[in-house]
Amino acid sequence: MDDFRLATPADRLLSGLSRAMAALAGVVPAGRPAPGAVSDPAEPAEAGQRQLSAALMRVNHVGEICAQALYEGQAASTADPALAREFRRAAREEGDHLAWTHGRLQELGARPSLLNPLWYGGALLLGLAAGRAGDRVSLGFMAETERQVEQHLAGHLERLPETDHRSRAIVAAMKDDEVRHGQTALRLGGAEMPAPVRALMRAAAKVMTTTAYYI
Repeated sequence: MDDFRLATPADRLLSGLSRAMAALAGVVPAGRPAPGAVSDPAEPAEAGQRQLSAALMRVNHVGEICAQALYEGQAASTADPALAREFRRAAREEGDHLAWTHGRLQELGARPSLLNPLWYGGALLLGLAAGRAGDRVSLGFMAETERQVEQHLAGHLERLPETDHRSRAIVAAMKDDEVRHGQTALRLGGAEMPAPVRALMRAAAKVMTTTAYYI
């Protein structure tokens, strides 16, 4: 039996609310251990470097909050059970990223963004809108999102302190997963997003990352 077909709208709503609360509360379990050795003594020595690492990891944590919401919206708005399962599978891997970045923030003595509920709500609406536009558009939106996130993470690898081996290992592993998710979306038939849409996505991401760096 297919759970997607058997679930009622109320079941799906309650499940979605449960996943949202878990993401925002920081209790999403990781299915894979966080990259990098916890006992690695090579931490940023200077306070400024630790603050930089914390700010960048807070931004990455916000990105994973948004990923959970985005895939939730896309899975909820497709009529294709197989595609819904694909979005859920990607969300589980992004859930690892969410747990890794949350754990790293704790190790650095830093807090998540105070605006996480706002980020989650906005990304959920985007996911629902992309899904309503059709599966090819939804998959294309996923592919473009992952492409931009990959570029964003590459930039963080350039900015993170060389001595912050743990953060760098986490970001590198996340980047590899994002590449694979984007490739999967294209393989499943994702449509290329028009240039104005890509530009709007970059502008929205810039607002989010700049704000989350501080708040």
